Amino acid sequence: MPSAAIALDLRFESPDGDAARTCVAAYFGELNARFDDGFDPGGGSDPAAADMTAPNGAFLVARLGGEAVGCGGLKTLETGIGEVKRVWTSPNARGQGVARAIMAALETKARAMGLNALRLDTNRALVEAQAFYRGLGYRPIARYNDNPYADFWFVKVL
Repeated sequence: MPSAAIALDLRFESPDGDAARTCVAAYFGELNARFDDGFDPGGGSDPAAADMTAPNGAFLVARLGGEAVGCGGLKTLETGIGEVKRVWTSPNARGQGVARAIMAALETKARAMGLNALRLDTNRALVEAQAFYRGLGYRPIARYNDNPYADFWFVKVL
């Protein structure tokens, strides 16, 4: 958990804002370094920023001590079903509960938007993410999208 001295600040913001773009760029850089064949942000089924804005989506930025250290997006796929995208925590903030707080806030927002289930996908190289999502109650499902970087697909009923 974040220390009591530096409180975690979670804010829904524009996915086009400076902090959001900085976090997403760092996230994409990490994916490029970790994926076997690299990562091209334009090569998958990644959502447009407009998909992660009200009323059909949201984008969250997490800050510690004023520094943007994490993010996560939410978009509506179809009536009652949303998708979590771009969940990332800065390496210097990992192990402090940032990702857990991001996911809890996204799930709360999804419920408020009338969504009753959330889906997400992840790559085989992101073994920590796979374990994390399973620990939050996400269960494996069949492929639901055409993301060429995805190897695992999950759902959680809210």
